[in-house]
Amino acid sequence: GGMDLKFPHHECEIAQAEACNNQTPVNYWMHANMLIMNGKKMAKSTGNFILPNEIFSGDNPHITKAFAPSVARFFMLQAHYRSILDFTNNGLLASEKGFYRLMDAVNLLDDLKTSSTSTFNVSEWKQKCYDAMNDDFNSPIVIANLFDAVKYINQIKEGIATITKDDLTTLKATINAFVFDILGLVNVTKADTGTDKLSGAVELLIQLRQEARANKDFAMSDKIRDELAAAGIQLNDGKEG
Repeated sequence: GGMDLKFPHHECEIAQAEACNNQTPVNYWMHANMLIMNGKKMAKSTGNFILPNEIFSGDNPHITKAFAPSVARFFMLQAHYRSILDFTNNGLLASEKGFYRLMDAVNLLDDLKTSSTSTFNVSEWKQKCYDAMNDDFNSPIVIANLFDAVKYINQIKEGIATITKDDLTTLKATINAFVFDILGLVNVTKADTGTDKLSGAVELLIQLRQEARANKDFAMSDKIRDELAAAGIQLNDGKEG
Protein backbone atom coordinates (compact mmCIF):
# COMPACT_ATOMS: atom_id res chain seq x y z
CA GLY A 1 0.00 0.00 0.00
CA GLY A 2 0.90 3.67 -0.07
CA MET A 3 3.86 4.59 2.09
CA ASP A 4 1.91 7.65 3.25
CA LEU A 5 -0.09 5.29 5.47
CA LYS A 6 2.91 4.52 7.68
CA PHE A 7 2.23 7.73 9.60
CA PRO A 8 -0.18 8.66 11.02
CA HIS A 9 -2.55 5.84 9.99
CA HIS A 10 -0.49 2.83 11.04
CA GLU A 11 0.89 4.57 14.13
CA CYS A 12 -2.69 5.24 15.19
CA GLU A 13 -3.82 1.67 14.54
CA ILE A 14 -0.92 0.27 16.56
CA ALA A 15 -1.64 2.65 19.44
CA GLN A 16 -5.33 1.68 19.48
CA ALA A 17 -4.55 -2.05 19.36
CA GLU A 18 -2.11 -1.81 22.25
CA ALA A 19 -4.51 0.33 24.29
CA CYS A 20 -7.43 -2.05 23.73
CA ASN A 21 -5.52 -5.25 24.45
CA ASN A 22 -3.02 -3.92 27.00
CA GLN A 23 -0.16 -5.65 25.21
CA THR A 24 2.19 -5.30 22.26
CA PRO A 25 1.08 -7.92 19.69
CA VAL A 26 4.33 -8.06 17.70
CA ASN A 27 7.85 -6.65 17.91
CA TYR A 28 8.18 -5.56 14.29
CA TRP A 29 5.77 -4.04 11.77
CA MET A 30 6.61 -4.21 8.05
CA HIS A 31 4.77 -2.11 5.48
CA ALA A 32 5.15 -3.28 1.88
CA ASN A 33 5.13 -0.67 -0.85
CA MET A 34 2.82 -0.46 -3.87
CA LEU A 35 2.29 -3.33 -6.32
CA ILE A 36 1.83 -2.07 -9.88
CA MET A 37 1.47 -3.91 -13.18
CA ASN A 38 3.25 -3.16 -16.44
CA GLY A 39 4.36 0.18 -15.06
CA LYS A 40 0.83 1.30 -14.21
CA LYS A 41 -1.49 1.21 -11.23
CA MET A 42 -3.65 -1.90 -11.04
CA ALA A 43 -7.29 -1.11 -11.82
CA LYS A 44 -10.21 -3.35 -12.68
CA SER A 45 -11.75 -0.55 -14.75
CA THR A 46 -8.82 -0.58 -17.19
CA GLY A 47 -8.26 -4.33 -17.13
CA ASN A 48 -4.76 -3.81 -15.76
CA PHE A 49 -4.94 -6.36 -12.96
CA ILE A 50 -4.41 -10.03 -12.17
CA LEU A 51 -5.87 -12.34 -9.52
CA PRO A 52 -3.59 -14.67 -7.53
CA ASN A 53 -5.16 -17.85 -8.92
CA GLU A 54 -4.65 -16.53 -12.46
CA ILE A 55 -0.89 -16.42 -11.89
CA PHE A 56 -0.94 -20.16 -11.19
CA SER A 57 -3.39 -21.09 -13.94
CA GLY A 58 -2.04 -18.73 -16.62
CA ASP A 59 -5.60 -17.60 -17.34
CA ASN A 60 -4.87 -13.89 -17.74
CA PRO A 61 -4.05 -11.86 -20.88
CA HIS A 62 -1.11 -10.15 -19.17
CA ILE A 63 0.92 -13.36 -18.77
CA THR A 64 1.93 -15.97 -21.34
CA LYS A 65 1.93 -19.05 -19.10
CA ALA A 66 1.18 -20.40 -15.65
CA PHE A 67 3.76 -19.91 -12.89
CA ALA A 68 4.38 -21.99 -9.78
CA PRO A 69 3.64 -20.24 -6.44
CA SER A 70 7.31 -20.36 -5.46
CA VAL A 71 8.27 -18.69 -8.74
CA ALA A 72 5.85 -15.84 -8.00
CA ARG A 73 7.21 -15.62 -4.46
CA PHE A 74 10.79 -15.60 -5.74
CA PHE A 75 9.89 -12.81 -8.18
CA MET A 76 8.50 -10.67 -5.36
CA LEU A 77 11.45 -11.34 -3.06
CA GLN A 78 13.84 -9.99 -5.68
CA ALA A 79 12.52 -6.52 -4.87
CA HIS A 80 12.94 -4.97 -1.42
CA TYR A 81 9.64 -4.92 0.44
CA ARG A 82 9.81 -1.10 0.75
CA SER A 83 10.28 -0.70 -3.01
CA ILE A 84 7.51 -0.45 -5.60
CA LEU A 85 7.08 -3.84 -7.29
CA ASP A 86 6.22 -3.84 -11.00
CA PHE A 87 4.43 -7.07 -11.90
CA THR A 88 5.29 -8.01 -15.51
CA ASN A 89 5.30 -11.14 -17.63
CA ASN A 90 8.95 -10.64 -18.58
CA GLY A 91 9.86 -10.22 -14.93
CA LEU A 92 8.13 -13.48 -14.04
CA LEU A 93 9.82 -15.33 -16.90
CA ALA A 94 13.25 -14.10 -15.80
CA SER A 95 12.51 -15.02 -12.19
CA GLU A 96 11.38 -18.48 -13.27
CA LYS A 97 14.75 -19.13 -14.93
CA GLY A 98 16.58 -17.93 -11.83
CA PHE A 99 14.36 -19.95 -9.50
CA TYR A 100 14.95 -23.23 -11.34
CA ARG A 101 18.67 -22.49 -11.55
CA LEU A 102 18.66 -22.09 -7.76
CA MET A 103 16.69 -25.32 -7.25
CA ASP A 104 19.00 -27.23 -9.61
CA ALA A 105 21.97 -26.15 -7.48
CA VAL A 106 20.18 -27.11 -4.26
CA ASN A 107 19.52 -30.56 -5.69
CA LEU A 108 23.25 -30.99 -6.44
CA LEU A 109 24.32 -30.51 -2.82
CA ASP A 110 24.02 -34.17 -1.79
CA ASP A 111 26.14 -35.28 -4.76
CA LEU A 112 29.11 -32.97 -4.20
CA LYS A 113 32.47 -34.55 -3.45
CA THR A 114 34.55 -33.07 -0.63
CA SER A 115 38.24 -32.25 -0.57
CA SER A 116 40.93 -31.24 1.91
CA THR A 117 40.55 -27.55 1.05
CA SER A 118 37.84 -25.07 0.10
CA THR A 119 38.30 -22.55 -2.70
CA PHE A 120 35.44 -20.40 -1.39
CA ASN A 121 35.09 -18.78 2.04
CA VAL A 122 31.85 -20.41 3.19
CA SER A 123 31.89 -18.83 6.67
CA GLU A 124 32.26 -15.34 5.22
CA TRP A 125 29.48 -16.04 2.71
CA LYS A 126 27.19 -17.28 5.48
CA GLN A 127 27.76 -14.08 7.48
CA LYS A 128 26.93 -11.99 4.40
CA CYS A 129 23.57 -13.75 4.17
CA TYR A 130 22.74 -12.96 7.79
CA ASP A 131 24.01 -9.39 7.44
CA ALA A 132 21.63 -8.87 4.52
CA MET A 133 18.67 -10.16 6.52
CA ASN A 134 19.60 -7.91 9.42
CA ASP A 135 19.68 -4.97 7.00
CA ASP A 136 15.91 -4.40 7.02
CA PHE A 137 15.06 -7.80 5.49
CA ASN A 138 17.14 -7.12 2.39
CA SER A 139 15.93 -10.10 0.38
CA PRO A 140 17.47 -8.93 -2.95
CA ILE A 141 20.95 -9.02 -1.39
CA VAL A 142 20.23 -12.40 0.19
CA ILE A 143 19.27 -13.77 -3.22
CA ALA A 144 22.42 -12.30 -4.79
CA ASN A 145 24.45 -14.08 -2.10
CA LEU A 146 22.59 -17.32 -2.78
CA PHE A 147 23.58 -17.13 -6.43
CA ASP A 148 27.21 -16.72 -5.39
CA ALA A 149 26.73 -20.12 -3.76
CA VAL A 150 25.01 -21.46 -6.89
CA LYS A 151 28.08 -20.54 -8.95
CA TYR A 152 30.34 -22.23 -6.40
CA ILE A 153 28.21 -25.39 -6.31
CA ASN A 154 28.30 -25.68 -10.10
CA GLN A 155 32.07 -25.17 -10.11
CA ILE A 156 32.50 -27.97 -7.57
CA LYS A 157 30.34 -30.24 -9.71
CA GLU A 158 32.48 -29.39 -12.75
CA GLY A 159 35.69 -30.11 -10.83
CA ILE A 160 37.09 -26.57 -11.00
CA ALA A 161 36.44 -25.76 -7.30
CA THR A 162 36.74 -27.71 -4.06
CA ILE A 163 35.03 -27.80 -0.66
CA THR A 164 35.82 -29.47 2.66
CA LYS A 165 33.39 -31.74 4.47
CA ASP A 166 32.78 -29.19 7.24
CA ASP A 167 32.23 -26.37 4.78
CA LEU A 168 29.79 -28.50 2.78
CA THR A 169 27.80 -29.15 5.96
CA THR A 170 27.70 -25.41 6.65
CA LEU A 171 26.78 -24.63 3.04
CA LYS A 172 23.90 -27.12 3.05
CA ALA A 173 22.51 -25.91 6.38
CA THR A 174 22.72 -22.24 5.40
CA ILE A 175 21.13 -22.72 1.99
CA ASN A 176 18.30 -24.78 3.47
CA ALA A 177 17.73 -22.17 6.18
CA PHE A 178 17.57 -19.22 3.80
CA VAL A 179 15.90 -20.79 0.76
CA PHE A 180 13.22 -22.78 2.54
CA ASP A 181 12.81 -21.53 6.12
CA ILE A 182 13.41 -17.79 5.69
CA LEU A 183 12.39 -17.07 2.10
CA GLY A 184 9.72 -19.77 2.21
CA LEU A 185 10.38 -21.28 -1.22
CA VAL A 186 9.39 -24.82 -2.15
CA ASN A 187 11.75 -27.14 -4.00
CA VAL A 188 9.99 -27.92 -7.27
CA THR A 189 11.34 -28.69 -10.74
CA LYS A 190 10.03 -27.83 -14.19
CA ALA A 191 8.70 -31.37 -14.45
CA ASP A 192 6.74 -30.94 -11.23
CA THR A 193 5.01 -27.78 -12.44
CA GLY A 194 4.30 -29.10 -15.91
CA THR A 195 2.13 -32.03 -14.83
CA ASP A 196 -0.77 -30.03 -13.45
CA LYS A 197 -1.04 -26.29 -13.71
CA LEU A 198 -3.67 -26.24 -10.95
CA SER A 199 -1.41 -27.94 -8.41
CA GLY A 200 0.22 -24.61 -7.57
CA ALA A 201 -3.12 -23.01 -6.78
CA VAL A 202 -4.11 -25.96 -4.60
CA GLU A 203 -0.76 -25.80 -2.80
CA LEU A 204 -1.30 -22.11 -2.07
CA LEU A 205 -4.88 -22.60 -0.86
CA ILE A 206 -3.82 -25.33 1.55
CA GLN A 207 -1.06 -23.08 2.88
CA LEU A 208 -3.50 -20.18 3.30
CA ARG A 209 -5.91 -22.46 5.14
CA GLN A 210 -3.16 -23.56 7.52
CA GLU A 211 -2.37 -19.92 8.23
CA ALA A 212 -6.06 -19.15 8.77
CA ARG A 213 -6.36 -22.00 11.29
CA ALA A 214 -3.22 -20.82 13.07
CA ASN A 215 -4.74 -17.33 13.31
CA LYS A 216 -8.05 -18.85 14.53
CA ASP A 217 -9.82 -17.49 11.45
CA PHE A 218 -12.04 -20.55 11.28
CA ALA A 219 -14.57 -18.93 8.95
CA MET A 220 -11.90 -18.50 6.27
CA SER A 221 -10.47 -21.95 7.03
CA ASP A 222 -13.88 -23.57 6.53
CA LYS A 223 -14.51 -21.59 3.34
CA ILE A 224 -11.25 -22.78 1.78
CA ARG A 225 -11.96 -26.37 2.88
CA ASP A 226 -15.46 -26.26 1.37
CA GLU A 227 -14.22 -24.75 -1.91
CA LEU A 228 -11.56 -27.44 -2.22
CA ALA A 229 -14.14 -30.12 -1.41
CA ALA A 230 -16.37 -28.78 -4.17
CA ALA A 231 -13.41 -29.22 -6.54
CA GLY A 232 -13.00 -32.82 -5.43
CA ILE A 233 -10.13 -32.26 -2.99
CA GLN A 234 -10.85 -33.58 0.50
CA LEU A 235 -8.88 -32.28 3.49
CA ASN A 236 -8.86 -34.20 6.77
CA ASP A 237 -7.78 -32.36 9.91
CA GLY A 238 -6.02 -34.34 12.60
CA LYS A 239 -5.18 -33.33 16.15
CA GLU A 240 -2.13 -31.43 14.85
CA GLY A 241 -4.16 -29.67 12.13
